[in-house]
This record gives sequence, C-alpha cells and structure tokens, in this order.
Amino acid sequence: MKVNADLHLHSRYSMACSEKMELPTIAREAAKKGMELIGTGDCIHPKWLDEIKKAAISDEEIRIENTFFIPTTEIEDNRRVHHLLILPSISKAEELAEAMAPFGDLAADGRPTVKLGGLEIAEIAKEVGAMIGPCHAFTPWTALYAYHDTLESCYGDMTDYISFLELGLSADSDYADRIAELHRLTFLSNSDAHSPWTNKLAREFTQFEVPEITFDGLKKAILREEGYGATLNVGFFPQEGKYNQSACIKCFTQYTLPEAEAHSWHCPECRGTIKKGVFDRVNELADFEEVRHPSHRPPYLHLIPLAEIIQMSLGHASIQTKGVQTAWNALIERFGNEVEALIYAEPDALAIVDRRIVNVILALRKGDVVIHPGGGGQYGWLELPENLKTEKPEPKKRSEKSGQESGKTGKKEKPEKDKDPKQASLFDLDTGEPEKEDEGKKGEKTEKSVGQSSLFDF
Repeated sequence: MKVNADLHLHSRYSMACSEKMELPTIAREAAKKGMELIGTGDCIHPKWLDEIKKAAISDEEIRIENTFFIPTTEIEDNRRVHHLLILPSISKAEELAEAMAPFGDLAADGRPTVKLGGLEIAEIAKEVGAMIGPCHAFTPWTALYAYHDTLESCYGDMTDYISFLELGLSADSDYADRIAELHRLTFLSNSDAHSPWTNKLAREFTQFEVPEITFDGLKKAILREEGYGATLNVGFFPQEGKYNQSACIKCFTQYTLPEAEAHSWHCPECRGTIKKGVFDRVNELADFEEVRHPSHRPPYLHLIPLAEIIQMSLGHASIQTKGVQTAWNALIERFGNEVEALIYAEPDALAIVDRRIVNVILALRKGDVVIHPGGGGQYGWLELPENLKTEKPEPKKRSEKSGQESGKTGKKEKPEKDKDPKQASLFDLDTGEPEKEDEGKKGEKTEKSVGQSSLFDF
C-alpha cells in the first residue's frame, strides 16, 4: 500500500512552536493534508511522551482516528548537528530517553541538545533498534554538511548504519545525488513543522510503498527490502528554502561564491555575516558535475502548499483571509484532502472554485512560475507570470520574522535544460541538470522555468 508520511515535526514542548501542536490537532490537520503516517516528534521529552502514551492503542500502535503516529525525535549533538531518530515503540522511546538523560536536559526543549557526537548517538540508536539519519543535511546551521564534509566524519564506524538522509527545504534529490556517498541512502522529505497549519504541516512529505503502517513496514521501505521503498519525494522548489543561496543574515543581500569570498564573508552593504547557501555548499561537495540518480531513487515532485496557490491566485495578503480559506475548504471538502485536490484532481473537477485558482493550478502543472530564491534566513518566493496576474501588488514574501521587509534578490540563474525523465517537478517527471549560476549582478530577479506535463501517473 502507498502511504504519505511526514516524519519530522515538533510538539508544543519545543522552542518556537505553536501551542496547537497537540496530537489531536496534528492528526486532524494531517488528514486534511492527505497524510496517513506522522512522526510524533519530541518523543523523549517527558511531558510529550506522557501525551503520546495517552493516545496510544498499544506499545507499538499510536493512532488517532485514521492518522497513525510513529515515535520520532530530533537530537542536537555536541557539534550542533541535528539527527532524526525513528523508533519502534513507546517502550523503546523510554529506553532512548534513559540512555540520553545523562548527557542533556531532556525536559528543557522538545529537541534536546546532548553532549555526544554523531557516532555515539548512532550507537545508542542501534542499541534501541531505532533508525537514524541527518536532519536537513545541507543547511548552514545545525546540519551534517555545515560541520562535516562526509558522513564518516560525523558517524565514524557507524556510517553504514545510517539508512536515510533528510533533504530539507533548500535541497532536493537533484542536489543530493551529485554526492556519491549519498546514493545508497533513502531520501526523506519532511516538514520540520512548528505549527499544524496548512502551509506548515506536511509542506514536504515522502510517499512510501509499505506492507503495513507500522515501524517494521516503514523500516522495510527505508531499507528498500522485499520490493518496498520510497515512491515519491514531495517538497519545495529548492530555491524557496531560506538558505538556498549564499546571503547576508541581516539584510539578505545575495552573493555569488566568488563575491562572498572576496568580501571575506562580510556583507559590504551592512557588515553582517554572509552565510554560505545550500546551492554553493553542494557544488563544493559534489562528485559529479551533472546529476546521477541511482536506480532506486524515486521522482521528486516540487509542490507548493494549496493555500499559498490560492493566495497567489486571488492576490490576497495572507493565507488566512476569508477568500483563501473558503476556497481551500471547498477543495478539501470536494476531494477529501489537499494531496488529492492539488495533485490528482482532473481540471474540470477543479471548477468548483474561482477560475483564477484553477488557472494557476494548471499553470503550475506546466511549471509556469517565476522563482526568486531565498538565502540568509529568508524564504524564497514565487511569482505568477504576467499573463496570470489579475493585479500587480508587491508580492508578499515569506520571511523568518513576521512583517519583515525582504532583502535584495540574488543573481539570475539559467533555466534548467536537458530534462531527465527520472525526476519530477510539479505535476510531472521532470528535472535534470542542476541549475548553474550566471555571474549576474545582485538585484536581478532570479527566474526559473520548469516545463511539466502531467502527474496523473503518481
């Protein structure tokens, strides 16, 4: 059976998380998104573990209505690298908590920091039967490749036990598969959500073929045993991620790698620190000039949250407006969940909402979108082509801080070419050669065209 899974999120006991991150709310909102399997997150936090136990049907089954949960936790090591652990049961989560307690305050934050390295965390994970892999592996903070150049540098003798890698919002399969050591791993797309709302929870997810919705079933898929495995990764265009391009963390001005190096990684505009982006970091680590996908790698579908599509279509300032919510609810009521509405709905069936929304969904299925990349901690943003704009306000950009003015956009990138049908961009098998930068000047718009045709085979 195929299941949609978001395996990395947080509870209300993690810093900077919504008080609404409670299991019943998460279960309800996950169902609206089309998720069948959700990671609990924070499963070794004592108060959250108590709440997990209350929702559990048995030691190995945690379910609220039709949403299944699996114990997961994110742990920060002594070099600030974050690791995702997926556990078989509540009792194993208790064992993990007992093993980690001497090395950190588990009650201080849902995502604990421990005085252990990656190798030691992996050893403990193996002892309790957990799967482990690096979270958001390429971001310039708290990530594997922020502090290490190889898996072995982080995990040492336990490297072979690492079974998956989480791509993060600023990378996709095309980025990661330019690195040879990652070819054996299963790639996970997860939301890392801090709130349960429609544009956060399951904004990235992985579709698996599993024998059953259990830890053992998921393990077979991640290890690609008995013909099971990941069948689809779904997530942002990498340029939308807030650390995609090298940029100043104060004013968000973007720089090419040679420019950043020439300025000694200090922004000449405001003297802030220039943080190296995922795009440049992957180029440093890459073993291949062009993408080489292993035969087991599933397509990657670049997907935008439905509420944001509606917001763009109607020209509204927020996803919380009455018009956006009315249209979103109409589509969810008609198709059952967001995945069905956005990915699989036939064009004629979408006509229950404003024609502008339908036009934009169909345009996105063809990749008719302009992407302005993020960097320095500010999300990238999408713009409709001129022929689909009903009005021309300054596009609202997502940023790390509410109400924050966005910085300068970066250099202009070349459109992708020589498409590889192994990969999928929005609604189609379609990626290819990794994007390359022009030596353009800062301040130019970055435009990316992604040609697509159909997703109805997924």
